[in-house]
This record gives sequence, C-alpha cells and structure tokens, in this order.
Amino acid sequence: MNSDLEIAGDLLAIPHLLPPAPAHPVTVADFAGLIRELAADRAAWAPLVRYDPTLRWYHRLRTGPGYEVWLLSWLPGQGSGRHDHGRSFGVFGVLEGELTEHGEAKRVLDAGTVRVFAPGYVHEVVNDGLEPVVSVHIYAPGLTEMPQHCSIGPATTRDATHEALA
Repeated sequence: MNSDLEIAGDLLAIPHLLPPAPAHPVTVADFAGLIRELAADRAAWAPLVRYDPTLRWYHRLRTGPGYEVWLLSWLPGQGSGRHDHGRSFGVFGVLEGELTEHGEAKRVLDAGTVRVFAPGYVHEVVNDGLEPVVSVHIYAPGLTEMPQHCSIGPATTRDATHEALA
C-alpha cells in the first residue's frame, strides 16, 4: 500500500466514508424512485383507496420539505380536465389499471408507467377504460394551484387559447 492509512473490516460500516442518505427525495430521479417504492408496497396504499362515482377521489399520502404525495382513484370516464400545475413540477405513476394522458401527444399509461412534467405543462388525464384505476402523484413544490384550460387546440406549456378567452 502507498499510504500509511489502512482500513480493516467492512468499509461500508464506517459512516463517515459514505454520504448520508437523504431523508426526503431531492431530485426528479428520487421522486420517480419514490413512485416505484409506493407502487411496490401495495399493502400500504390499497386499504386507503376509495372510489367516488361523482368525483375523482384523492388522498394526501405524505408531505415533505417542498413536496407532497397524493393517491388518486379514477372510475371509468373520470378525468382531470385540461389543466396545469402552476409553478409545481410533477411526477406521477399508474399503480393499477390504465390512464390516458392528452398533452403534447396522446399517451396510454399502464401500471408501472411513471411520467414527469415541468411547471406550466398543460395536460388532461382520463380513465378511458372499463376498469377503475389508481395512481400516485408527487408535486414539488406542493400544489397550490391547478388552473383549468379550454379543451380547444393542442396542449402546450401555456394554453394561449384559454388565456385569450379569459
């Protein structure tokens, strides 16, 4: 060895050699990882799910510094309407079933799909299928607004059609 420092035993057992694990997600990859962790832990979220025939059902699962996590259920035909999330970016994943997202393009999102969107991104999410759907959504910073947009024209980062009519 070219040094007078020698380490014996398990290097990973020496805490000062490893960066501390973050208590909360801080990157988009961390948030996507949290979605995947939640998807894998069905026992934690499945008992919380409710289905409301009049409105999409939602339940806040947790909050952390600068983010919040929501569990949503979608009966056939239920949708979000065209909207954006103000200054929040989002990461969402389908836990059970299949959703259709109408944004820059139409996307069918099945169980296991994770999507990330930037602040101001206009989209609509709909359960076009015949079975109920469960999804989880993370917003950072926490969601403070969800402006609705007209259903005319393609979705863009800001819906000029809606702004012209407002």
